[in-house]
Formats: sequence, structure tokens, C-alpha cells
Amino acid sequence: MIKVISKNRKARHDYEILEKFEAGIVLKGDEVKALRASRVNLNDAYCRFIKGELWLLNAHISHLDTANRHFSRDERAPRKLLLHKRELEKLFGKISKEGLTIVPLMLYFNERNRAKVSIALARGKKLHDKRETLKKRTLEREAAQAMKNRSY
Repeated sequence: MIKVISKNRKARHDYEILEKFEAGIVLKGDEVKALRASRVNLNDAYCRFIKGELWLLNAHISHLDTANRHFSRDERAPRKLLLHKRELEKLFGKISKEGLTIVPLMLYFNERNRAKVSIALARGKKLHDKRETLKKRTLEREAAQAMKNRSY
């Protein structure tokens, strides 16, 4: 049973998801308490390799009012993601050769109560692909509604 904290809905709209990975995240200070209070925003977040390590950039974790102000940190600070070496090499190879990108999909607590980030290897969608996806979703919604309202 996982407890979802924050989702990046924009990622599924802007990118075609090819492969998903689960990564740990390095947190400092009161950030875990902020996660438990759902004070997180992943909308503009992205992942990048820096010196062979994968970092989550531009993710906003708000400062808690109950935490000490003297030890406050940057809310948009880069946070290191923890993956196995094989996974890191695979991701680095894919983004360097095929021109793909890595986007965070959601932040959650797993069964062992550890904060995890679901990241995905993704390819950017063109405008016509986004329109096609919206049309398909609308048609599926209308078909499901029609089946629900159908009387016998």
C-alpha cells in the first residue's frame, strides 16, 4: 500500500512515457515532515545527470511553520536520487544516444514508509500528439458514459 504525496500530471500530457523506475530521494532536515503534510509541488520538476549522479531539480518542498527558521533550506534545492548503478548507466545511455528525457511522475511513501520518486524515461510529444491524446480520452469518456446510462 503506497501513499501518494504528489503527482506530476503535466508530465503525462507533455511526454510519452516509455519506461518507469523507482528511485529513493535524499532529504534533509524537516523535508520528510513536509512530505507527510503534502507540501510538495512537482509540476516544473525535471531530472538531470550531474557528475554521474541523477538529481531532481526544481521540485518545490515547502518549509514547515513548526520547524526551526534558523535551519531553513532552499525550497527548490537540487535533491539527489538514489538508483542502482546498472539503472543509472542504462538511463544515461538512453538519454545521451536517443535524445530522451527523465521526468518525475510522482512522489510517494512505499510499504516500508520510505519516500520514493517514480521517474520515467520519456519522449516529448508534439502538439498534434497532445491533441490526439485529448481526443482519444474524450471519446473514451463519452463511450463509458453512454454505456453507464444505457437502459435495458
